[in-house]
Amino acid sequence: MQLRRHQELALAALEKAWDAGSRRSQVMLPPGAGKTYLGVEAGRRLLDSGDVGRVVVLGPNTAIQGQWARAGESLGLESGTDRGLGTALTALTYQSLAVFDTDDEVDEDGTEASASRDRDALLDDLHPNARALVAELTGAGPLLLVLDECHHLLEVWGRLLAALLDELPQARVLALTATPPEVLSKEQLALTDELFGAPVYQTSIPAVVREGDLVPFSELVWLTTPTPTEKDWLAEGAVRFRELTTDLCDPGFGDPSFLGWLDARYAGEGRPSWATLLRTEPEQCRAALRMHHAGLLALPAGAALTEEHRVSPSVEDWTQLLGRWLDEAVPEDDVRVREAVRRALPSVGYVLTRAGVRRGRTPVDRVLARSESKAPAAVQIVAQERDALGDGARALVLCDHEVASATLPADLDGVIAPQAGSARAVLSHLLDDPAGADALLVTGRTVAGAPVTLQALVEHVRRSDPATAASLSIVPVEVSGDLPRLEGSWTSRTWVRHVTDFFEAGECHVLVGTRGLLGEGWDARRITTLVDLTAITTTTAVVQTRGRALRTDPAWPEKVALTWSVVCVAPEHPRGDNDWQRLVRKHTGFFGADETGSVVDGVGHLDEVFSPYAPPPAEDFAEINARMLVRAQDRGAVRERWRVGTAYDDEAGVSLRVRGARSAGAERPAASGVPAAVGAPVGVVQREDRLENRGELPPLPRWPLLLVAGLTAWGVGLAIPELLSWGFVIPAVIVLLVLAAVPLTMALARRGQDLVEAARRTPEVDLVAAAVADAMLEAGISPVGSDGLQVRYDDDGSEAGVVSWRIELDGVDEKTSAAYATALDQALAPLAAPRYVVPRWMSAPGDLDLATAVGIGLGRAHPADGTVWHPVPDVLSTKADRARAYARAFDHWVGGGPALYTATPQGQGVLKAQGGSDPFAVSTTMRRTWD
Repeated sequence: MQLRRHQELALAALEKAWDAGSRRSQVMLPPGAGKTYLGVEAGRRLLDSGDVGRVVVLGPNTAIQGQWARAGESLGLESGTDRGLGTALTALTYQSLAVFDTDDEVDEDGTEASASRDRDALLDDLHPNARALVAELTGAGPLLLVLDECHHLLEVWGRLLAALLDELPQARVLALTATPPEVLSKEQLALTDELFGAPVYQTSIPAVVREGDLVPFSELVWLTTPTPTEKDWLAEGAVRFRELTTDLCDPGFGDPSFLGWLDARYAGEGRPSWATLLRTEPEQCRAALRMHHAGLLALPAGAALTEEHRVSPSVEDWTQLLGRWLDEAVPEDDVRVREAVRRALPSVGYVLTRAGVRRGRTPVDRVLARSESKAPAAVQIVAQERDALGDGARALVLCDHEVASATLPADLDGVIAPQAGSARAVLSHLLDDPAGADALLVTGRTVAGAPVTLQALVEHVRRSDPATAASLSIVPVEVSGDLPRLEGSWTSRTWVRHVTDFFEAGECHVLVGTRGLLGEGWDARRITTLVDLTAITTTTAVVQTRGRALRTDPAWPEKVALTWSVVCVAPEHPRGDNDWQRLVRKHTGFFGADETGSVVDGVGHLDEVFSPYAPPPAEDFAEINARMLVRAQDRGAVRERWRVGTAYDDEAGVSLRVRGARSAGAERPAASGVPAAVGAPVGVVQREDRLENRGELPPLPRWPLLLVAGLTAWGVGLAIPELLSWGFVIPAVIVLLVLAAVPLTMALARRGQDLVEAARRTPEVDLVAAAVADAMLEAGISPVGSDGLQVRYDDDGSEAGVVSWRIELDGVDEKTSAAYATALDQALAPLAAPRYVVPRWMSAPGDLDLATAVGIGLGRAHPADGTVWHPVPDVLSTKADRARAYARAFDHWVGGGPALYTATPQGQGVLKAQGGSDPFAVSTTMRRTWD
């Protein structure tokens, strides 16, 4: 078998670790990158060398178990699935040791269940057969224990595994996962380090796409709003909480009032410093700044708004601060306030208890997760795919459940259908549309579809498995009660294989299934688009779901895959962004190519205007969906954005996107989105008492002087032959000099005005970026300076003269890249309470009088009219020499003076006079990127 590049690199890393004596190793490869063959090849080499006598593989389900057995056979290893471990390679499931349900990760409300269990309870789960298997493993001698999709161990029974590995000191352990470490919690990371150590090799989905071993793909979203019935129900439920927030803004509601307490607590005199508050109560500080953004709180001294604060306060923000207000300020006997809070909170999923405000449950999330607006959206997406690819389309629609088993709460009766959101309901919608008429439902217990499609499936099965086909019969709607289905003497292990072949052959073009069956360990290379209707956001489910469509297709070498997420947002309800926040969690830690070709982490790769902190306005949904459809239709552009086959570093970085107006007179970039060099330093700088021309304006033109000399010579030449009399020459020369003085004066005045105008320009963002980079280089924080900047300009079509800069420091690790982006963000932010500031002197706007302009043109002094102070970023404020380094770099690129320590009386005066000023007036967003 020809190994792929990443498989070869991983094997080399494994062998190096084994040669160094390591007995536990971890490898991270994305879904579809070839983990199975990597593990089999690693086992084969150890078997050939005699280092182990057996290879035992544990995987999460029977589909993956079968893949390992087949892969072992293909590489010449005797392989089996028997617990007796009688073959060179034995593939088993984790359920061989302990029973758990990996599909039970989300309840009927769309709320995720906790996956952690008590270790003693897990040990109690061991069946006698499992104990017999442990005994077999213990007595098997040296073996390689391969733990496939080992992230399941983190979510279900990692502690049980720790106990098992203690019983197998002679075993080598190879843990394989598709889950990138960046998306793991601290607890999960600590457990993986304990069980397997740090990864000996890892690579990312973008890297494998660049290699051509996974297909280029585009992540897309379809935004819906609830149905009219759902909207009415949600609107009614929102009234009580909105009444509460109105009361909270009333100065007479409570003593002290909520807003009065909020102002004193976070913006008043005598409170702890903002840095202390950020350290001790970060969530409340974030909520407070969102209150400021909403106009309900003055900006606390020392605080600065970033992207996450420039959104309306969420329910969580209100309840964070409300709970603190009740605990700290509202008397226990204030019945009016406490009863109003107690009545309102359940409508948004919170309750007031004796211990304070606590999260409860609300049916709101069930309405959003199972909204009846989602199935029609899935039909539209499938129809678009059929229109674009015709018979080449292969769509997979994934749901959480085949049927919704829980009974709807009484207050949702008539709001959503009992089966809304289920796979069966989605299939019903598809069968009613020509694009989905041949759709099949395939789950762990059902195969269903239109009778003509089911009959075609029977004939397909007959060609390879006549005995099974003979047992199959179609159960009509009259008997089944809902959908025609296929029944016979087969199980999901059999029908998944047949349905997959049927689907791959193009005899049906749409499959509807559950993530428990088709979300992991199921391979269908022909999938062209995935429609994700699931509500689960655990790393296990998200990684595996995203990987379903990314396999290469030998029949379509230029394959491009689409992954759609369908999201329902209810702007009329305070908790109406729950589905959006699910989308955010699904995409956090996962890279995709955006419309500009940048590979970006999070919802930014869906659309650059998307924020992880709030959904876009509902009035923009139609335009966004249309934009997504246009992108879906141009698969060639998607492939180009991924630049398959080009070089890459497989490293993540952090970029800062800055949106604002270009300075008047600034040179416009040649092309939007094209990397550009940092501009030259500011050419004319206003100092305290003068203008400094660094070469932006040329020296005074010579022609007025030459004109004076020429006219004088001409006049003298005429005068001497005609009248040898000084009485004529002198007046003539005077007249000529006066005539020449007019253009000379105007040239000097124009030059003086141009000098002042040049000095008045607000410096461009990329020059501040260069100053931050050079200062970090001089301070030893970064190995590169302004020469490592990657700057892209993008026209913003919404307003004339408004553009965006995307700035990133190249050639550094992710930590340094993030430090740089944060520092630049702070350098461009409004003045809050930094440790140091640097000055930039300004000249008042307006035209100069002639004498002043001429004087400046001649080089005379021109004092500044004022000083603008800029913050020194935190990372450059920890020491005085770092602040001085920034002041030097700022002066070189922008023009300024020495850094001022704000703890001095002069510094305090600056903060008092200019605190909150916003010299650059830009908005910023920070994004994690890959290259």
